[in-house]
Amino acid sequence: MSYEDTITSYHLDILREIGNIGAGHAATALSTLLGNKVDMSVPHVKVVSFDEMMEMAGGPENVVVSVFLRIEGEMTGSMFFILSIEQASGFIRTMIKDDSFNFEQIAESEMGLSALQEMGNILSGSYLSSLSDFTNLNLYPTVPAIAVDMAGAIISYGLVEVSQAGDKAIVIDTELANEGKKTEGANGQFFLLPDPDSFRTLFHALGVE
Repeated sequence: MSYEDTITSYHLDILREIGNIGAGHAATALSTLLGNKVDMSVPHVKVVSFDEMMEMAGGPENVVVSVFLRIEGEMTGSMFFILSIEQASGFIRTMIKDDSFNFEQIAESEMGLSALQEMGNILSGSYLSSLSDFTNLNLYPTVPAIAVDMAGAIISYGLVEVSQAGDKAIVIDTELANEGKKTEGANGQFFLLPDPDSFRTLFHALGVE
């Protein structure tokens, strides 16, 4: 039995608390950036297969916005933060104060690209900082890579890129609500993929065996 198969509800409660703190940091930073209140919370945490990851992102052919980075240091792994096109568009329109922005024109929009990168830095940095603080592990992120593509292509590329040897991911469901755009509240998914040897490192650092 692999270590990730022994994860209990207690482990997931700890990860949910980490996710809530990360979401709180991200919400504060995004609220400052957008000039209105953003609420983020974590209703669910679970361990899923890679196929289930794609379904949670809306199916392999669903076009999404993704932030991807590698975690290096005392624990290694990968992180994805996936948002719907509608949710990401709403944030970026507010950030650049341009209601006409859409992702079909992202390549021609220098301000849109910059805003997307900044949003990616905030989301990924907030979660990794929370994880590092809780575990007291020295963790270092690579530069976040931003992609707008089908969920299946994004996730498959990320897994191939890092030669992922395991077959499980920890998903921290994230509810986002932008007070200035109430209709654009949506769920995002934060996927944490510890490398197989790092599951034990992660939970040992949290004081859980």
